[in-house]
Amino acid sequence: MTLSTETRAELVEIAGRYPQKRSGLLPMLHLVQSSEGRITPEGITACAEILEISPADVSGVATFYTMYKRKPVGDYHVGVCTNTLCAVMGGDEIFATLKDHLDVGNDETTDDGKITLEHVECNAACDYAPVMMVNWEFMDNQTPESAVRLVDDLRAGTEVHSTRGPRLCTWREAERVLAGFADGLAGEGPSAGPSSLVGLGIARERGWTAPDPEQSDLAAPADPEVDAAPAVPTDADSGSDKHQAAAEADDDVAEAAEVEQDSPTDETAAEKKEAD
Repeated sequence: MTLSTETRAELVEIAGRYPQKRSGLLPMLHLVQSSEGRITPEGITACAEILEISPADVSGVATFYTMYKRKPVGDYHVGVCTNTLCAVMGGDEIFATLKDHLDVGNDETTDDGKITLEHVECNAACDYAPVMMVNWEFMDNQTPESAVRLVDDLRAGTEVHSTRGPRLCTWREAERVLAGFADGLAGEGPSAGPSSLVGLGIARERGWTAPDPEQSDLAAPADPEVDAAPAVPTDADSGSDKHQAAAEADDDVAEAAEVEQDSPTDETAAEKKEAD
């Protein structure tokens, strides 16, 4: 498979966006996936030539990040979060149900090339657990039943909208967006849901605002209970107290020795009594 002239020109365009063109490697790899459906040897070679680095450097990056695939991905990459919270909320059951329903294992694609199923790590959406992602768009509060309906709709070509985002596009289209080429859908759909906005609502109800960065004094207001509390000695204070106590003990020993020297012994007192 050979990269098209258009794709190679766009790779050069991406590299030109950055002061250090090597910084363009990640979006360039996404563009390769958009064009080829995966990271191909030809794509690795093209990126290396354009960035003037070795193919080994490119391959090292491509094999490090799990978003880069070395085998073809279906039209829809379906990721089921199986990290701790999603797992206990039903993520494991959803993943097991989809494996049976689609007759595929982890990171495998259905025979019709429509769905690639993968269990994924935390998607930072714990307030909507259990969560799935389709081509990196959120599908919140899923159940085994809703997950099956979702993949069936995708395979049937039914238009599906993400929970907090636009209508779902194909995986190759999503990869082109990750390469930095807008698809015009950025403003479609909500960007946040009610669970994510609870804190903002409480702040507005109570008139809470963030500190003004222009203020010179951002110290917290005094708390009488805290101010009345006894000071806790620092390590330096503790060390100073120890040295002072040791010095006082030395003084006590010296004073006791001096008193003992001035006081008559029992033998001296007896001799004085006999002389009297």
